[in-house]
Amino acid sequence: MNLEEIKKFFEEQKDNEDVKSYLQGFSQVTPDGVQAYLDSEDGKKLLQPRLDSYFTKGLDTWKSNNLKKLVDEELKKQNPPSNPLEKELQDLKRELLLKDLKAKAKDIASEQKLPVKLVDYFVGEDEEQTLTNLKTLQEVFDTHINERVQEQLKSGGINPPKDNTPPVSITKEQLKGMTSEDIMKLDPKVVNEALKN
Repeated sequence: MNLEEIKKFFEEQKDNEDVKSYLQGFSQVTPDGVQAYLDSEDGKKLLQPRLDSYFTKGLDTWKSNNLKKLVDEELKKQNPPSNPLEKELQDLKRELLLKDLKAKAKDIASEQKLPVKLVDYFVGEDEEQTLTNLKTLQEVFDTHINERVQEQLKSGGINPPKDNTPPVSITKEQLKGMTSEDIMKLDPKVVNEALKN
């Protein structure tokens, strides 16, 4: 009997119970057979999607059960709850620092003839920032004062010279509106001429 005859016999007898039970003995699964199949490329293609779905399901379960707890623990580590005394101590230190900064800023403002009432608005987080803020206030304040003085001088009839040279001639009214320092800067001939008119 050759292989073709055996195949033909099994085809003809496939409904026979004895043949069925005999053939099932050949298809029995063994651990070695399963392992060999799973190590093959076909076995890996069959098994990988199942492993992925089990892993994803397991990861989701782990996340829902443990992740929030781990995140909360890490947050507590990084931001430990302070007791009320520590918080009060920090607040007092902050108040003392602000008080010192304000006092120093008021001294500087007084020296530089800045309005002391505005100093509280320029106190920063530390001394360096406060000094920077006061310097900015000084620059803006000086610029503003100079602009206002120029406007007042112009509205009073005196056009301030651009090159700081004294005017060639002035009127008696202009002379009356000037300070003694400004008059001293003028050429005596110009002052005498104004007094004569």
